[in-house]
Amino acid sequence: MRVVETMKNIWKIEDLRKRILTTLLFIAIYRFASFVVLPGIDPHALSALQAQTSGGLLSLLDMFSGGAFSNASIVALGIMPYISASIVIQLLAIAVPAVQKLQKEGESGRRKLNQYTRYLTLLILLFQAPTYLLNLNVQMAASGASMPSGVWFTVSSTIILAAGSMFVLWLGEKITDKGIGNGVSFIILVGIISRLPHALFQEFYSRLSESTGGLVAFLFEIVFLLAVIAGAILLVQGTRRVPVQYAKQMMGNKQYGGARQYIPLKVNAANVMPIIFAQAIMFVPISLMQFSSSAQDGFFYRIMAPLMDHQSFWYNFVFALLIIVFTYFYTAVTINPTQMADDLKRNNGFIPGIKPGKKTAEYIDEIMSRITLPGSLFLAAVAIMPAFAAKFGVSQGFAQFFGGTSLLILVGVVLDTLQQVESHLLMRHYDGLLKSGRIKGRQGSAF
Repeated sequence: MRVVETMKNIWKIEDLRKRILTTLLFIAIYRFASFVVLPGIDPHALSALQAQTSGGLLSLLDMFSGGAFSNASIVALGIMPYISASIVIQLLAIAVPAVQKLQKEGESGRRKLNQYTRYLTLLILLFQAPTYLLNLNVQMAASGASMPSGVWFTVSSTIILAAGSMFVLWLGEKITDKGIGNGVSFIILVGIISRLPHALFQEFYSRLSESTGGLVAFLFEIVFLLAVIAGAILLVQGTRRVPVQYAKQMMGNKQYGGARQYIPLKVNAANVMPIIFAQAIMFVPISLMQFSSSAQDGFFYRIMAPLMDHQSFWYNFVFALLIIVFTYFYTAVTINPTQMADDLKRNNGFIPGIKPGKKTAEYIDEIMSRITLPGSLFLAAVAIMPAFAAKFGVSQGFAQFFGGTSLLILVGVVLDTLQQVESHLLMRHYDGLLKSGRIKGRQGSAF
């Protein structure tokens, strides 16, 4: 079989074999750390915390951490503080000229930005760790237990949580350097996949326990899930190629240029960022209701109540609308048609039939506006797909894999990893993973 032959070829390549084994070692260390509970915390008194993370935004955080969040682990905060810091730096690069200048300085500028991102990660951790401990104390009290009190416990646990998160970041960087690459996203992927076997078995068991039609319904769910994954692959890989012609130039006795090339414009240039921004905003009504719990019969509560139900029409309508708006916003701030037009003009390139300069920028902007609309609609559909799955009786744990941030990250990172493996195979003159064509990744990180 071709799969067996491909696996043999992968094992034959010493460098690739070492990278895969190194990646597996670092992942095993990370998974072990996710079950090491904070000192002084009773692991049997976490039922309320686990119930709290079974739904809503906290369930997403728990999924990204591979269950470490609900386990009160030393790596409970996971990689998300670093992701938050990276997003802030990206936004600063749009608004602050000094950060923009660093981006254009090449490798030295990138190293400085990475260092600033780590500093910002530490600041976020010093805020998030005490907040996590405060919530943990409340949830343990709800379970009839208590955790150690005192300043020393808070300070020591904050240091442990911050060190654990930075250790996870270090593991991700080592996977990038010595493993199969894309380490930070791969850490998140492992957290998502770790929840899949339990959710799949639980859904299968619940369907099997039904009196009639349970197994058929489960098969339909699997087929539908595969269809959603296929759609997510198209969304991640979708591009619109814009033809570019370069003017012929003579250098000595050789002629350069003249060949037609293409600029790949991504249908979903924003990746999962619109979903993350929209989820953060949709969490606001829940936070507001926590401060007005005494007025649950008032006008404010009647307005906000539909926005607190993840399966309600209004919640998903507003959620999808925010994703579409943020897709256009994030695409507009990350894709600069004027700069692309200037770069083409500087390199003696032009789009056939379009004048260089302002007309080229307007043409690229028009193309981006056209392809962003279907991309944003598809992204919104994928994001609200778990709510539809839950409406059709799919358990909440399994419904999370039918769409949203988790599915897009899973698909994107898997494609990037397969692309890395295929490049190693093709470099050594082995057949790729596919008979025809090549695997296309996301052409960039998820974040």
